Amino acid sequence: MTQQNTQTRYSPLSIGLHWLMLLVFIGVYGSIELRELFEKGSDPREMLKSWHFMLGILLFVLVWPRIAARFTSPTPAVVPEPEKIQQLAAKLLHLALYVLMIAMPISGYLLLSAAGKPIPFFGLELPALIDTDKELAKQIKEVHELVGSAGYFLIGAHFVAALYHHFIVRDNTMTRMLPEKK
Repeated sequence: MTQQNTQTRYSPLSIGLHWLMLLVFIGVYGSIELRELFEKGSDPREMLKSWHFMLGILLFVLVWPRIAARFTSPTPAVVPEPEKIQQLAAKLLHLALYVLMIAMPISGYLLLSAAGKPIPFFGLELPALIDTDKELAKQIKEVHELVGSAGYFLIGAHFVAALYHHFIVRDNTMTRMLPEKK
């Protein structure tokens, strides 16, 4: 089993990281949305918020091997080759998703730091990055929530584009990122 992409498909490492990160994204967004089902200050709500924080940091940890894998191995060709405008749109969408996977965990970490709240990470408590500043925490929270909402659009656009390429265009865009059939 090779850990390098080939000309026709992504490596098992890249494929595994892609789908693992999708699951982490589902956990990040699901936990923060499900918290609304519970009263403020309740144990289930606080647990879901902790899971949101921890999974967000996990996303940040996982994005770096994903980026390394992307830049140390050729990107499999899309066959037939899409128009240049589609290629540009795909590159911009992927760039936006990578920015999301880096910026959101950082802003969340800064938000917790500025709010003077603990920063949990699977049994550890991470140190604050900045001093407590409630006004700054409010500002970071607004940006974090705005960009988080934009993340729904980015992830949705990525999903719709994959389905469009697979079912309408019928190229190999999506099959390059699926596990190989034995």
